[in-house]
Amino acid sequence: MNLDVGIKRLMVLFVFILPWLAGCWDSNDLESRANVLALAIDEPTAKDLEEGEDEISHLQEGIFAPPEEDMIRVTAQVAVPGEISLGPPQGGANEAEPVWSLNVLAHSLEDAISNLQQEIAEELFLGQLRVVVINEDVAKNGVDGFNESLRRNAEIRRNAWMVVSQDEASPFMDVSPQLEQVPTLYLSDMVENAVDEGTFPDDFLGLFWRMISSKGQDGYLPYLTLKTNEHFQLSGLAYFKGDQMLDTIEPAEIGTFMGIIGFDPGGYQFYSSIPDTDTPVLLDTIGRETNINTTINDGKPCVSLDIRYDLLIQELTEGSGNLQDPQVIERLEKQTRKENIEGAEQLIADMQEEKSDIFGFGEFIRAKHPGYWNEEIGTAERWRDVFQAMDVNVDVTTHIHRIGTQAT
Repeated sequence: MNLDVGIKRLMVLFVFILPWLAGCWDSNDLESRANVLALAIDEPTAKDLEEGEDEISHLQEGIFAPPEEDMIRVTAQVAVPGEISLGPPQGGANEAEPVWSLNVLAHSLEDAISNLQQEIAEELFLGQLRVVVINEDVAKNGVDGFNESLRRNAEIRRNAWMVVSQDEASPFMDVSPQLEQVPTLYLSDMVENAVDEGTFPDDFLGLFWRMISSKGQDGYLPYLTLKTNEHFQLSGLAYFKGDQMLDTIEPAEIGTFMGIIGFDPGGYQFYSSIPDTDTPVLLDTIGRETNINTTINDGKPCVSLDIRYDLLIQELTEGSGNLQDPQVIERLEKQTRKENIEGAEQLIADMQEEKSDIFGFGEFIRAKHPGYWNEEIGTAERWRDVFQAMDVNVDVTTHIHRIGTQAT
């Protein structure tokens, strides 16, 4: 009898708690929240500073006074419920805008979110954030404050992108590409496709955070230029030292950078010329493979790179030179080998002068020689000094696979 009574009590308890196990206890209707798709961060204009900020999250003086730091202008791109459709815009006189952009003046990114919330009826939701665009001048002052705010927000996806804009960042929130209704989706697709095509290394937000937090590597971000109000261009790679942007490298040098770090698939085309002629040849990189070896010689680290490029000839302009001759192809391979070695050595020397190890050589030293690292390095600042004077040996192998539709 006691056993039966116990079973009955358990059944009653189960029936009582069953309704609490069903459904989402913290569900929030999509229509009742404001989905932020992108954020743009700029320095305030003179007009912004003249108008001042609204005293929402603080007072100007007293115990609730804001921190004494440079202010920022944050522009948010918010999705308009029911107005975002797949594919390019269809047109029509009564077609509503799929996104809404608004900006605020603030002391920090979190302060800006608080100010924005006062202007929007629905709760702001950052789980759909795809892109954070930072103006170049702001990035040169440091991005740690923004990263701190984004990292603490559990809604932020680590596969979002942070990019640097050459000019003001806020116009990126209103650009109107012909191939996509939502500027943010077009921007993120553009960067992700560049990664897939081998013209830019994988560098979403989570990876960037990992790099700038590392003791043996500095970070880098896509560098964008706004061409018109309808499109923009990936104009290079912004490289950092710590959390501060230093400068950029040109798009053509990105291919060299990806060869050094061994990012595959291949991408980027470059011109060479048939040896002993004035005939230019356009070659396409279809594959990269890199072996990075590290040694400690006389108490100093040394890095050796063995890079292989697989190439194909895309275009031969008018001039002399017989590409059907195996000896011509062999001489062309030797010439492209020399050119790629010189390009890699120059890029590494430039980064050593800047003390910016975007290649992650320090992480190889730290992983493979932990004893040396702990005794002689230990900090990111010390590594940058060692990186600046370190010997890096580069060797390149190039192999031309095809000449048009013919195989060599």
